[in-house]
Amino acid sequence: MSNTVTKTDTYTLTYDSGVQGFPSFYSYFADWMIGMNNFFYTFKGGDLFRHNTNPSRNQYYGINYNSVVQSVFNDQPLENKLFKTINLEGDDSWGVVIESDQQDSGFIEASYFEEKEGSYFAFIRNSGGVPAQLDEYALRSLNGLGSSSNVTVVGNLTTIDYPNTLYIGNIISVGDMIYHGNPNPQLAGQVTQINQNLPAGINQVVINTDGNTFVPAVAPVPTTFPFPTTTEYTLYIKNAVSESHGILGHYGVFTVTNNNTAKVELFAVESEAMKSFP
Repeated sequence: MSNTVTKTDTYTLTYDSGVQGFPSFYSYFADWMIGMNNFFYTFKGGDLFRHNTNPSRNQYYGINYNSVVQSVFNDQPLENKLFKTINLEGDDSWGVVIESDQQDSGFIEASYFEEKEGSYFAFIRNSGGVPAQLDEYALRSLNGLGSSSNVTVVGNLTTIDYPNTLYIGNIISVGDMIYHGNPNPQLAGQVTQINQNLPAGINQVVINTDGNTFVPAVAPVPTTFPFPTTTEYTLYIKNAVSESHGILGHYGVFTVTNNNTAKVELFAVESEAMKSFP
């Protein structure tokens, strides 16, 4: 066991005698603090600063910081739930990140909120990943297609034919990601065309296997995702951000962030959750 302690973040903590605890963390880190004549003073780098008099909120020593509040939704903790929305009771929208015991990719950008009846309302997005992570396979954005009957590869385009007895459906759309294999799905490509004319014997999906066109720029990235030429089970995952399926879990830890330098008030954070049925 190592006795080495690595300091990653430095905060200033405040003590509240009413709750007998430390409810707040401040991003500034002063060399010395003192209260005098109903004002709070700190020293930093040999300079003296008086707090709560700067017209720009959250500005310490010339640096602007964000306001961050973190708490948890934990009603009916034994039930698995799908957290769908966030409602902010306040006078400004905040950026939101929500994590659960099963997922860690729920988020809402501040610009996504709409003001409704004095509150700010938005659907929880799921950031997802390309390729998808294991925790995304439980989402409703995943749907099965079935086993292909033929595969044709021309450059970066792969045409996947399905038997006429298999209904592709109208939920799949251009831009969705195709995966192949069972029980360990592998990314195949992104849908570029959906061709359905069953009387003419056409029942196919065309995908682009060039990973550079749809994989985020993080190294290493494969240049292509080859699809096997033999028939194989396929499924698709829709864009998690646009589909807004929320986040699955027994509880949801939410973090709200605001970068406004003016006065902002936040009274409550609410979420609409539904029981998840397997």
